[in-house]
Amino acid sequence: MPEIALELSDVGVAYASAPVVDGVSLQVRAGSRLALLGPSGCGKTSLLRAVAGLEPLASGHVRIAGRDMAGVPTHQRGVGMMFQGHALFPHLDVAGNVAFGLRMARWPRDRADARVAELLGLVGLAERGSARITELSGGEQQRVALARTLAPGPPVVLLDEPLTSLDRALREALLVTMAEVFDATATTAVLVTHDQSEALQFGHEVAVMRAGRIVRAGPPAEVWEDPQQAWTARFLGLANVVDRDHPAVPAAGAPAEQLQGAGAVLIRPERLRLHPQASGCAGLPGRVRGTAFRGGMSVVTVELDAGGSLDVWSVGRTADPGDGVLVEVPATALLALSGSAD
Repeated sequence: MPEIALELSDVGVAYASAPVVDGVSLQVRAGSRLALLGPSGCGKTSLLRAVAGLEPLASGHVRIAGRDMAGVPTHQRGVGMMFQGHALFPHLDVAGNVAFGLRMARWPRDRADARVAELLGLVGLAERGSARITELSGGEQQRVALARTLAPGPPVVLLDEPLTSLDRALREALLVTMAEVFDATATTAVLVTHDQSEALQFGHEVAVMRAGRIVRAGPPAEVWEDPQQAWTARFLGLANVVDRDHPAVPAAGAPAEQLQGAGAVLIRPERLRLHPQASGCAGLPGRVRGTAFRGGMSVVTVELDAGGSLDVWSVGRTADPGDGVLVEVPATALLALSGSAD
């Protein structure tokens, strides 16, 4: 069994006796990356701060590398932390910022210099060691912050939405860099984010949090393919969460056991097919309400003649608002969910 770098057992956090984290249990394997995903106010940052020792536990235990952190102050927990603000020292150059923690830990000069050079190379700033912080772009400053966090070799790095202030293209590029650097240094990382695509791209595991609890956890592909709960499916951006009496459900011809016990049904938009109404193909008739282009995919919203609507994710042919269409719903598009469609 892989070594567990971080273990949370029934962790609770409360503010003025009101619980904000409620009975969270998680294990993070050494050298792996966990994305903690949830909407604003769900408790994910409070959970991260509790791991770091910045918030007291109302219940449960935090163990880092097998050691119970009860009573252990933040500076003795051996965790690295990256937050939204870079908090770099403007009076120090890039190398000086990265070396700061090493100097505080009294690393020998030659060993510290070698470590700084190694990390600047990993984050793509090998030639910028003597640059002033004010000369760097926002993305470069975040790379410096990453190198500084990793310099002392913490067993676990905690990241609280560190890329929020950057534009999407830069966020995606830095997310790749961060994942590569954590893997290259065999560092365990926990990323808090409200961005679904960011979580699915970064994590070896994704834990979805709602109202202080973990409601779904697993590898990204598994969480995406089977969100299990209606709320989780909607939060992941899957809009076709419907009741069992939605016209598309019987039209799919799914065997009864496929939806046994379902409180709601997810109709996976990427498995639907759109045809012109005049084509004569099998499908539910409807009319296009709107089309949104998202990268290499179009999201076509269809109002069905029989009632209700469906989003269809189309890579090929799209349709214009007002077009009459047929929506083909294969049985494989249906997935049983717990919870209500409302």
